[in-house]
Amino acid sequence: MAGASSSLFGQLARSVRSELILAHVRKARYPRVNTFVNTHPFMESRCGKQWVFAHNGLVPEIVEVERGNSSAVCRPEGETDSEYAFCHLLGEIAHHVGTASPNDGGGWFEILAAVSKLIASSGKFNFLLSDGDYLIAYGHDRLHYAECSVRNTPAAAAMDLVMIATEPLTADDSSHAFQPGELRVYRAGHLAGQIKTSPRAAGSVMKQHAERHSL
Repeated sequence: MAGASSSLFGQLARSVRSELILAHVRKARYPRVNTFVNTHPFMESRCGKQWVFAHNGLVPEIVEVERGNSSAVCRPEGETDSEYAFCHLLGEIAHHVGTASPNDGGGWFEILAAVSKLIASSGKFNFLLSDGDYLIAYGHDRLHYAECSVRNTPAAAAMDLVMIATEPLTADDSSHAFQPGELRVYRAGHLAGQIKTSPRAAGSVMKQHAERHSL
């Protein structure tokens, strides 16, 4: 059942409470197999953290690349290109950083941006990724963000919030479009990092990356 007409989804949306929420409400395109293992967000435990990932777009080339990756750190349970892309990103983080800790200088954010640019160059790659501490968003061609501060009571301290979605969540000027190829990193509602990339349409890019990866 579609989320828009699901009473269970409405109840969940009204009752859930968390400092970081990642949801994926959209129509399935590839593959057209409506099973739990093909349902976003995907989740994996790597580098001592629990990662979740949701993707909007289509990057079929990554399936072949990751299937041929002999050093993959995880294997998808389902068939979606999105889950293959997720495993590929986790592999890059694990191989280049080990503990995947941004406290060591944030280098893995730059790695993530560079690999995201490569994947985006073979399709459409808008995604949300989180390790439970950081919220990482890559806007290949269609993401929007809204940042604000709220107070539950007049005496309470203001709490910073960020909302990221495919389409603007508000009709006023509080929502802003990602620049094409922009990676934004948030922590506790604050912008912690920003990297701009320039994905290009080149079908051979991912194949070249795969060949280097297998050496």
